[in-house]
Amino acid sequence: MIFRGLAALLLPMKALLVVVLLFALALPGCAGKKAAQPSDVHWPSDGTNAAPAKAGWGGEVSRVNPIARFVVLSFPPDRMPVVDQRLTLYRRGSKVAEVKVTGPQRGNSIVADIVTGAPEVGDQARAD
Repeated sequence: MIFRGLAALLLPMKALLVVVLLFALALPGCAGKKAAQPSDVHWPSDGTNAAPAKAGWGGEVSRVNPIARFVVLSFPPDRMPVVDQRLTLYRRGSKVAEVKVTGPQRGNSIVADIVTGAPEVGDQARAD
């Protein structure tokens, strides 16, 4: 009789122990390094710190949206083109498109509208 009473008391305690152990195992995974939030990253909103890209030098097309007619161009940080600058896109040495830089700029990337042609990812952008 005492054994049955003790077993009835231990059963809810076992369930509570299992729940506590599960939380203890899950907690370290939640406490890991958090990903950077958009508010933690500084995204320049204009090209005030940028100089026009030099003739003959350029970046690369990293994304293309043919429906909305824009591309995302990647440049080294010290070679970022300015807003309203026109760039020519080349593929294997042949001119394939012309774009006009419109912004926004984020890190080493900037958006440009497609003026003419059909750019593809990997095309080289140069100021002529």
